[in-house]
Amino acid sequence: MKTDDRQPHLLFTPGPLSTSTGVKEAMLTDYGSREPTFINLVSEIRSELLEIAGVSYAAGFEVIPMQGSGTFGIESVIGSVVPRNGKLLVIVNGAYGRRMVQIAECLGIDVDLLEFPETENPDETLIENRLAGDDSITHVAVVHCETTTGILNPLNSISELVARHGKSLIVDAMSSFGGIAIDLGKTKIDFLISSSNKCLEGVPGFAFAIARRSQLEESRGSARSVSLDLVAQFDALEKTGQFRFTPPTHVFAAFRRALIELREEGGIPARNRRYRENLDTLVEGMRELGFNCLLPAELRSPVITTFIEPDGFDFEALYENLAAKQFIIYPGKLSETPSFRIGTIGKINSGDISRLLAAIGEFTGRAATAHHEPTGLVR
Repeated sequence: MKTDDRQPHLLFTPGPLSTSTGVKEAMLTDYGSREPTFINLVSEIRSELLEIAGVSYAAGFEVIPMQGSGTFGIESVIGSVVPRNGKLLVIVNGAYGRRMVQIAECLGIDVDLLEFPETENPDETLIENRLAGDDSITHVAVVHCETTTGILNPLNSISELVARHGKSLIVDAMSSFGGIAIDLGKTKIDFLISSSNKCLEGVPGFAFAIARRSQLEESRGSARSVSLDLVAQFDALEKTGQFRFTPPTHVFAAFRRALIELREEGGIPARNRRYRENLDTLVEGMRELGFNCLLPAELRSPVITTFIEPDGFDFEALYENLAAKQFIIYPGKLSETPSFRIGTIGKINSGDISRLLAAIGEFTGRAATAHHEPTGLVR
């Protein structure tokens, strides 16, 4: 599945994403990690992320950026906040829930899971029963948008349920934060993890945890790693404004520009509208081309959509055909059903989706007509 990456192309994936010219250009400036300009840049990013989440330092929340991919952030939180004598319950309906179980097992954390079909939301009655029946559980983890299928899990009701049982909640919001509203002031989440290269439309290089300060302080002494010690990272940033180990300075510069562009677009409501329009255009056009969605409309997120492969369909040929035209899509990630996925986030709009549909139509020999004119975005 190789393509000529020297040419500009559009990513219809759940991340990394297509980014704006402004975000790319922000990486042309070199920063020293200990210079005041960069320290102030990181401080501004931390404050703005709290504002996006609907909370503040005064309200008892902190932002801790962590070098590496989103999974580094997930492992940092799980490995730092679950106490030595604690137990983690992971609610699983896809590959990324299973990854959290794998992380906990590798770190020697007592972990249990409640696994549900990949095409269904978790059964809250079963969660309730598990929490009521096991007092040893201290923390619960769940994925908000499970990009295995694109399903959006009911975060508000799960958070209420977990809080009612007095447990701490860890949320993988990797593929939702910044594109779907999550108000931590109203939702009972203790640790939310996301990254620079998803709906906030930066480039890959760091993850971040938005943490309830009281829960963060309670976790002191629980870390099972040096480089991924969330509390030690927090302490260093609070004391000096600096990272313990070399940060990806260019990525932070690009991310600051991405946050400016989020404000200019109109914040999360406007970005969500664009993503929803992308989704609607995609689903309608793919239906005309003979492709069915795996999930019903009420379970789909505007992040990525899974399409069922028709009998005899050759995804590899489609991928190579689209890649030659600089359109990059994703293979399926389901355990059983042959499928493929198309993302609708990043610096793309319905015009870009229309161009993709036209290319798929050429490949299949059919034409999609129900879509917007392919205007594209200024990049």
